[in-house]
Amino acid sequence: MRRMWAAASALVLVLSGCSGIGPFRPNPNDEDPLYGAIPVVKAPQKDRCGVHGAGGVRASCDEAKYLATEYTRRLSVGDEVCLEGGYGEEPGGACLARAAVIDTAPNQVKLEVRGAKPDSRWFDVEMRHAWYEEGALVDLYLSERGY
Repeated sequence: MRRMWAAASALVLVLSGCSGIGPFRPNPNDEDPLYGAIPVVKAPQKDRCGVHGAGGVRASCDEAKYLATEYTRRLSVGDEVCLEGGYGEEPGGACLARAAVIDTAPNQVKLEVRGAKPDSRWFDVEMRHAWYEEGALVDLYLSERGY
């Protein structure tokens, strides 16, 4: 009887989260009943550099694309990024919307908008989450640089 009580006590401790692992609780913003499932921002179908044909503009666009791809691939949880007014740079005074990397997956980065200035398109979506495909963030980098 004593052995059964000890086993039951151990089971209660494990199930209550005292095992050191902690209970699994999904992020409440991932399945927000008001907004639905977390959105995924897809990469555009067309390559932004492809419209420039061959030449100097295409070469500089390809170089910018390479830099944006490397920057995006190196993002990790906890990094801050600028979503408007300087993606690819440290979020400074010119940044209109700041976000933080809160998760990563193959070819995707999950961002949470942390702060946006009133004149930013992100102002009304602070604290919201979205998954961004790598190509979507690379496209953002290129568009902010005029390609």
